[in-house]
Amino acid sequence: MADKHSPLSQFEIKTLVPIRLGETDISFTNSALVMVIAVVLVVLFLTIGSRRPALVPGRLQSMAELAYEFVGNLIRDTVGNEGRRYFPIIFTVFMFVLFGNLLGMVPYSFTFTSHIIVTFAMALVVFIAVTILGFVKHGMHFFSFFVPPGVSKVMWPLLIPIEILSYLSRPISLSVRLFANMLAGHTLLKVFAGFVPALGVAGVLPLAFVSALTGLEIVIAFLQAYVFAILTCLYINDALHLH
Repeated sequence: MADKHSPLSQFEIKTLVPIRLGETDISFTNSALVMVIAVVLVVLFLTIGSRRPALVPGRLQSMAELAYEFVGNLIRDTVGNEGRRYFPIIFTVFMFVLFGNLLGMVPYSFTFTSHIIVTFAMALVVFIAVTILGFVKHGMHFFSFFVPPGVSKVMWPLLIPIEILSYLSRPISLSVRLFANMLAGHTLLKVFAGFVPALGVAGVLPLAFVSALTGLEIVIAFLQAYVFAILTCLYINDALHLH
C-alpha cells in the first residue's frame, strides 16, 4: 500500500464493497465506482441535452450537439460514409474516455484511465472487434492487409512478419498512450502540489505552476479522448478498406 503522501497514492485501488465469487475477487472498488459515475454522467448529459431540442439551443444542448457533430465529422473524415454505422461505438468510447479523464481532475476522485488494465481492456475490445469486422467484410482476403502493396515478393518474408507484429501491437500502443499520459500528468500535478504548503509564502510559484498544469491536463483529457477515438476510426477504416 502506497504512502498517503506519495504522488502514487492517488492511483491506489481501494475495495468499497468486498465481493468474492469462489476464489475470484470481484469486489466493487473506487475504480468501478468512478466508471459507473462516468457512465451515469454521460447518459444524463446526453439525455438532458437532447430532451427538449430548441431552434436556439441552450448550453447543454449546444454541448451535446457539438460532441455529436465532432465525432460524426471525425468518422466521415477518417472512414467515410461507410463508417456511419459504427458511430454508436466510437461515440461511446470517446465520451467514456473523455468523462473518465475529466472526472480524474476532480479533487479526491479517481482516474481509472490512468490504469493500464482499464485502458488495455478497452483497446483489446476495439482490436478484437475491428479484426472480426475485417474477416466478416473480406473473409480470408483480410490477410492481404499484411502484404505491403507494390512490394516485390522477394521482400515478403521480411515485411510480412513486421506488418503482423505492427498489427498485434495496436492494443498495446493504444492503451499505453492513454495510460501513460494520464499517469504522468496526475503524478506531476501531485508532486508540484506538495510543494505549495511545504514552501509557505514561497509556495506561490509552484501554486501558479499547478494552476497552469491543471489547465494543460484538462486539454490533455480532451486530446487523449480524441486520439483514442481517431485511432479507433483509423483501425475501422483499415478493416473496411484494407490498403
